[in-house]
Amino acid sequence: MSASNGIKILSFSGNTRILHLSWIAFFITFVIWFNHAPLLAAMRETMGLTDQQIKTLLILNVALTIPARIIIGMLVDSFGPKRIYSFLLMVSALLCFGFAAAQNFEQLAIMRFLLGFSGAGFVIGIRMISEWYPARQAGIAQGIYGGWGNFGSAGAAISLPTIALLFGGDDGWRYAVASTGVLAFVYSFIYYFSTHDTPKGSTYFKPKKSGALEISSKKDFVLYLIMNIPMYAALAVLTWKLSPSNINMLEAGVTNTIYIILASLYLFQAFRMYQVNAHVFKTEVPEIERYEFSQVAVLNLAYMVTFGSELAIISMLPLFFMDTFNLSPAGAGLVASIFAGLNLIMRPAGGWISDKFGRKRSLVVIMFGLILGYAMMSQIDASWSLPMAIVVTIFCSLFVNAGNGAVFAVVPLIKRRLTGQIAGMTGAYGNVGGVTFLTVLSFVSSEIFFLVIGGAAIFVFLATVLILKEPSNKMTEVLPDGTVQVIET
Repeated sequence: MSASNGIKILSFSGNTRILHLSWIAFFITFVIWFNHAPLLAAMRETMGLTDQQIKTLLILNVALTIPARIIIGMLVDSFGPKRIYSFLLMVSALLCFGFAAAQNFEQLAIMRFLLGFSGAGFVIGIRMISEWYPARQAGIAQGIYGGWGNFGSAGAAISLPTIALLFGGDDGWRYAVASTGVLAFVYSFIYYFSTHDTPKGSTYFKPKKSGALEISSKKDFVLYLIMNIPMYAALAVLTWKLSPSNINMLEAGVTNTIYIILASLYLFQAFRMYQVNAHVFKTEVPEIERYEFSQVAVLNLAYMVTFGSELAIISMLPLFFMDTFNLSPAGAGLVASIFAGLNLIMRPAGGWISDKFGRKRSLVVIMFGLILGYAMMSQIDASWSLPMAIVVTIFCSLFVNAGNGAVFAVVPLIKRRLTGQIAGMTGAYGNVGGVTFLTVLSFVSSEIFFLVIGGAAIFVFLATVLILKEPSNKMTEVLPDGTVQVIET
């Protein structure tokens, strides 16, 4: 079996072997990231957790992923995906063991917060796949990697309750969580000894400086400063949710301290950005080394609307269907699972469409379909028939999941040596979107919630039309000795 663009899915050699090894690594990190979700009922019973504490664990699970994707992006560009993926898998395994051994809520909360780091695994494979696949195949390859790896959350939901039952007793959930740690620990060695950062004879380009993304002009520096604000703002929103004015996990003093720390971290990051890019205020960056940060900004916002809205939708859709159509929890969950389940097919499809019909054109069309999808979902109410509501949900999901693939069909084509950092920032914006849209949902009705996402998509649609450029079929990188290398994309 092979895709029309030449990817031999059933092969386990060459770049297809790297693709399979990488999506499996991503799958495992997603299993770990969501290994608590299907076991919450058992955890609540055996540890006496309150509903407020359960909600706190869910919030903590996504908090660290935002900065983690930025950090991992920097590390992978500097040290290579082989080392960093293996390292992340091993660290995630140890954190799993810590979560499984927790004896009280505080220990659970700390370990769950740290396990949010596992959600950064996605970024690593983006760089790895971009090294092994040419641009004409990059879209579908990245889509397969992302779509199949994302299915790890469903894999956790399907398998872990059964594993917990097999072990049985009050500690069944602990053994189930620990088993994912064992899997990650073993696979960290498999990945390290079975992969290479690049094909034989290829050069792995690294950033000239570390600590911040390299940019090419003063205008780009200002835009870079602005685009960093929402990531810290999202963490501030999460802190606010934990504050005394909401679920009251954190005391007022602790909350204010975290706000100060976040503001200080932003200022420190801005200083590091200046240190790395001070040269743009003194001399002009050579044309051969330039790229436009505006392209990264558009992709960030596009992923915020696609993957960010998906995170929000899969969190609220079961309850929405249950309340609107008087379904049982199991029935509502089954219907709602369609939205995320289509990611398995449509994320690769979005990448393939991008390869086949052009990056910009594909993203524009997909974003327009996404706008229509959310506009229609905003009209769903009890007067609708359930089949019609499901059809509209599927329609919207097709474009949301295809959009995920289309965005990351472009990311590796901006600047090769910075791919990890660009992917990290874009991936982090997906989590920013999830936090943003769920926060909106806490204040408005479902109808307005869907319309807000659609409105954000209109803004991104216009930005894509007016700002995004079709990537060139060639990239240039300068080696440390000054040699210029042209990369055919």
